[in-house]
Amino acid sequence: QVQLVESGGGLVQAGGSLRLSCAASGRTQTVYTMGWFRQAPGKEREFVGSIRFSSGSTYYVDSVKGRFTISRDNAKITVYLQMNSLKPEDTAVYYCAAANTFRALQSYKETDFGFWGQGNQVTVSS
Repeated sequence: QVQLVESGGGLVQAGGSLRLSCAASGRTQTVYTMGWFRQAPGKEREFVGSIRFSSGSTYYVDSVKGRFTISRDNAKITVYLQMNSLKPEDTAVYYCAAANTFRALQSYKETDFGFWGQGNQVTVSS
């Protein structure tokens, strides 16, 4: 089992920045990739981006490219989602997730992520 605990989030004005953290514990040696997802009110959960724990390689959905950055601290077994130039449409509950299945970063499906954080609200006001 892998446990994920998220922190960060909150309320920010459009154009501002926030950083989310996701600390992993448990059988983290089985994790290949960490992902970030979000779910806006009335919408389905969507993929935001992912990072390979070993190499630090990242992959992002087009809507956040150039604005969001995923990084990791292997010593702390923590991944971060730095969100800049936030827009009201970025408002959502953000989830981190862990996958112990190895795939090309662009090939992961939501069902590949077997462990999930509790979610953190990010609200961007206009």
